[in-house]
Amino acid sequence: MSATLWGALALFYQLPGPSAVVVTVMVVWGLLGLSATLMTLRVPIVRRRIALGAWLLALAVLLIWWQSIAPRNDRDWADDVSRLPHAVVDGDLVTIDNVRNFDWQTPERYTERWETRTYRLSELTSTDLIVSYWMGPAIAHTLVSFGFDDGRQLVFSVEIRRQRNEAFSAIGGFFKQFEMALVAADEHDIVRTRSNVRAEEVYLYRVALPEEAARTLFLAYLDEADDLRDTPAFYNTLTSNCTTLVFDMVKNIIPGLPTDYRLLLSGYLPGYLYDLKALDTSRPLVELKSRGHINSRALAADNGGHAFPGFSEWIRRGVPAPGGHLLGAAIPDDQRHD
Repeated sequence: MSATLWGALALFYQLPGPSAVVVTVMVVWGLLGLSATLMTLRVPIVRRRIALGAWLLALAVLLIWWQSIAPRNDRDWADDVSRLPHAVVDGDLVTIDNVRNFDWQTPERYTERWETRTYRLSELTSTDLIVSYWMGPAIAHTLVSFGFDDGRQLVFSVEIRRQRNEAFSAIGGFFKQFEMALVAADEHDIVRTRSNVRAEEVYLYRVALPEEAARTLFLAYLDEADDLRDTPAFYNTLTSNCTTLVFDMVKNIIPGLPTDYRLLLSGYLPGYLYDLKALDTSRPLVELKSRGHINSRALAADNGGHAFPGFSEWIRRGVPAPGGHLLGAAIPDDQRHD
């Protein structure tokens, strides 16, 4: 029955054509599955084999069709995910095209702005985790913000690549409904829209990541963006999302990071980092969460519906910097997964 249910949902989310046709195919598929199940109970062996054979044949056709569904880069994308960043690295100098810096008035009304920016890896000074809660305490969107000597912040966010007028569906994310996008954006855009425009609860944590590891992670994001430009991939609610992709990059930089349920329930990710001593463990986690709640400061940093230039500095006021521990060096041997 589980295969029948999976097939029905796959047809619902991916079968092209009028809704009446989709529903008809789903009903036929469901009847085949139900018949195969009933025929395994009290029927002559010949009929049982016919029913099971018909269902297995339909399943094989369904799986072949499913494997033929490939991700694409040429859809009519929503404006905020219409471009993917592209970087050119020349030694210490990094030039990034398509950095998003929208000015959001409402989720539907905004001023579209894409920029080309340059950064020096030697001037990368901080790595922050931003966690935005939009559906209860266990589910959150995670972003990573890199800070530079001149006060600029660049945020990377793994997101669904929505088509125009398309809405997010957690269930659809299991069934190839969305391609994946990697967004590089200014905090005025990608943080403020969550705290001030969408009214999500947003928390900022300063992460103790060694300088060389931070630079490697920064470049890994850019490599991932280039990979998605060349080879599009599907977003998956469970296996390829805003947290798991980052974890895969970090564990390649810092071997031995333990797997944990909090990598799936991303709302609890700060607790995972705290246990690894990647946050300021001289203070209790509840205090870091309280100090890292940026919403009131983000709202105070608004100027007539537009963020003022000191937005990034303002939202970090009172947020403790990481202590002397560094992620990687702080992982106990008994927690390492080699």
